[in-house]
Amino acid sequence: MALTKKVLRNLFLYLLIGHILMIPTVSATDDPLAVLSLSDTINMALDANLNLKQSQDEVRAAEENRKASITQFFPTLSASYDYVHRNKEQVQELTGIGPGPPFVVRPDDEYTFVTSFNQPVFRGFSLINQYRVADLGLDAAEFGEKITRQDVILDAKNAFYSVLKALKLLGVAKQRVSQIAAQKEVAENFYEVGMSPLNDLLESQASLANARQDEIVALNDLAIAKSQFNTLLRRRVNATVELQDILDYSPFVHDLQYCLDTANNNRLEITVADLDVEIAQKEVDLAKKDYMPSVNLRGEYVRSGDTWRTSGGEGISDAKSWNIRATAEWDFWEWGRTHFDVRERLHRLSQAQYRREQILDNIELEVKTAFLRTRESEKNILTVEKAIEQAKENLRINQERFKEQVATTTNVLDAQTLLSDTLTNYFNALYNFKIATATLYRAMGQEVLE
Repeated sequence: MALTKKVLRNLFLYLLIGHILMIPTVSATDDPLAVLSLSDTINMALDANLNLKQSQDEVRAAEENRKASITQFFPTLSASYDYVHRNKEQVQELTGIGPGPPFVVRPDDEYTFVTSFNQPVFRGFSLINQYRVADLGLDAAEFGEKITRQDVILDAKNAFYSVLKALKLLGVAKQRVSQIAAQKEVAENFYEVGMSPLNDLLESQASLANARQDEIVALNDLAIAKSQFNTLLRRRVNATVELQDILDYSPFVHDLQYCLDTANNNRLEITVADLDVEIAQKEVDLAKKDYMPSVNLRGEYVRSGDTWRTSGGEGISDAKSWNIRATAEWDFWEWGRTHFDVRERLHRLSQAQYRREQILDNIELEVKTAFLRTRESEKNILTVEKAIEQAKENLRINQERFKEQVATTTNVLDAQTLLSDTLTNYFNALYNFKIATATLYRAMGQEVLE
């Protein structure tokens, strides 16, 4: 009689556990500030990401390049100091007016100081085109930084939701171990009193071993997800990860055409492609500069002398002088080099135009794919939500039938497996929906921080 009571008590405990759906949430801490929200994660990733830092440095480099290109419009100033030593003075005697002492034509030591300026006047429109290329390059770098920022946001969302999914699936695995362990205990008690055969007990023991293996895998998957999360945020790989549980479902309300139109208006990759085409066109114009002459204005101020002070002296006819001259240079024959250079740049321009068209095609494909994945995940969520209730009811019925010795251990274990699989599918669908939605917003060129 006592043994029967023990069996019934254990059976009741098993049925009670089987009716309880334990869905894990993120572990709590005594310090609520330690729990990271999605926005916290995104901001930390943006602060830490090295690709974004490189993009920011690229912007700074482009800024300096543009500043450098402006200086080409201004004159350059230079100075030189020369010293010449000769083995002897060059002298010349006076003629025509009678004998006299010779005079120095060129001293043995001569010092010359020259200051000059050079002002470009016309270089085949190359100066303005070079500045425009640098200016467009800065714009492209700034947009590139924003593109990298959007990629980091998507990566942060993926890492965040991966941890939450791994937590949920670990909870499902633990729940299955708990349920099967309870079933095994009931099977042991039934076997001891001769109410069930040995194969029921053996089946429960084998199922429990398999469930524990699945739990180990789930634990490892969670550890990997947390490590990837910490790596993204450039924290210690084993740092504690406490996240706000937002693995839920809110319908995506926009249709495909809205998403496509938004992408065409917002995707920065299209803007960068337009800039690349414009830069390539300016490069063509730059190559054409050699078809035209180059005009410069140059001025010099010269001081000469037979001492280091360059203040004149014996043999120095003009100690101080200055001059201004304009020069025009034109290479009218260079074996077709300019022609070939222009043709090369034209092909580069065509490549940039083709890349732009390819980017437009890829963006359209990205948007449609992400949209369909989002819709697919939504349907799966709604379907699996109903299946969860059905699986729970199926488990309850089989547990009742097992209590009445109508169902077998196999029936109960199958029902438990079905419920675990259904819960796994549900959390996978939630994760897939979150990632598909985040990917869709990225494909639309929208920066969504939640």
